[in-house]
Amino acid sequence: MIDLLWLLISILVIVLLIIKARLHPAISLVIGTLLLGLLTRIALPDLAGAAAGGFGDLMAGIGLSVGFGIILGQLLSDSGGARVIARTLVNATSARFSMYGLAGAAFVLSIPVFYDVTFVILVPLAVAIAREAGKPMPLAVGSVALGAGTAHTLVPPTPNPLAAGEIMGFDVGIMLLVGGIGALIAVLLAVAAYSAILPRIWKPEWDEEGAPAFVEQSADTERREPGFLLSLLPLFTPILLILLGTVWSAVAGDMPGWLTFITDKTVALLLGVLVAYAMASLNMSKHEKDASAATAVQSAGIVLLITGAGGAFGAIIQEAGIGDLIAESVTEFGGNFFVALLACYFVGMAFRLAVGSGTVASITTLTIMSSLGPTIGVHPVWVAMACLAGALSLGHINDSGFWVTAKLPGFSVSGGLKTYTLAQFLASVFALLVALIGATLLPMG
Repeated sequence: MIDLLWLLISILVIVLLIIKARLHPAISLVIGTLLLGLLTRIALPDLAGAAAGGFGDLMAGIGLSVGFGIILGQLLSDSGGARVIARTLVNATSARFSMYGLAGAAFVLSIPVFYDVTFVILVPLAVAIAREAGKPMPLAVGSVALGAGTAHTLVPPTPNPLAAGEIMGFDVGIMLLVGGIGALIAVLLAVAAYSAILPRIWKPEWDEEGAPAFVEQSADTERREPGFLLSLLPLFTPILLILLGTVWSAVAGDMPGWLTFITDKTVALLLGVLVAYAMASLNMSKHEKDASAATAVQSAGIVLLITGAGGAFGAIIQEAGIGDLIAESVTEFGGNFFVALLACYFVGMAFRLAVGSGTVASITTLTIMSSLGPTIGVHPVWVAMACLAGALSLGHINDSGFWVTAKLPGFSVSGGLKTYTLAQFLASVFALLVALIGATLLPMG
């Protein structure tokens, strides 16, 4: 059991390096990885090899997929397709259900697009919709925050859920199906709960401190945007291909070689990128498309470095036998999946609260808890859901998304806590409930 203490010490060092020493999360994770290997007395030559192997194995599994997903999202955003999707989905709902429309638009956009970009696109629309529907403006902002945050955390091809299947050893199509349905249920329930809670606690004199810091899109920009169905095509091409592969395997068994090829997540996302390039060619020059892809590659590099470092940390956890120790500890409590999933949730919550980064919280929690599925008799997708739900909760002032959410609409810190933090916390609780109920009704273990 002493190795569990070494794990806790290594985690504490990682957190302190990020918070106090202000080191990059990837560097902090690598230092914590090497420290854990030293404390658990892994031989130095084996330590270096295991850490590098863990990084490389995870990158081999998801590196290209994550990169293609980010390029797809950037092209969708820069071409104006993301704005078209947002505006169409919101306008399709009545005033009574406008908050659900906003959350739904944010949900769809954040499957391929980063949270910050989704929020910047949607917040002017959210403020206008709130005014027209007679809803509180912070309610609209919180609805966007919870819809975007939930999709980005739970639905592939965003990095965290994409990594979940690779780390825990199950098909990404299952994560797409279960995560997508579960996340959507969580969003709908969270909007209802948030709509009931926020008006009771919002105090304009405390929670608002200035005018919104955004401008409306110009008419010229709107004229250059692609159509709605065309805008959806880059997004749904990889999603439908990946789902086709998963469903075919479950129903018919072996797939023809050509179908196996095009439903592979990397190939499916590459096809999505090519569709996005074709769509962007309608209103972007070659230089603009190249610049968009270059921006995406820069973002992807940061995400992949953190994700790969998390893979190295997970490899040392397995090399030291700590994964088995965690599984044995759960068995000592009767192997109760309910307790195990709660533990996953609270570990993810602790990391999110401490370091701010949802990516760091997700990847680290997934690697620590990756051995639990077989032990508790449920499919690892439910373990992944609980880990990711915890990583969604309690983002606050040490998270860049918090400041985007607070400052663009003109909120104070307390206003940010009542929108970004509270809204996503509610979504995380409902996502956990989905995982618990799903593991009960469909353990698939």
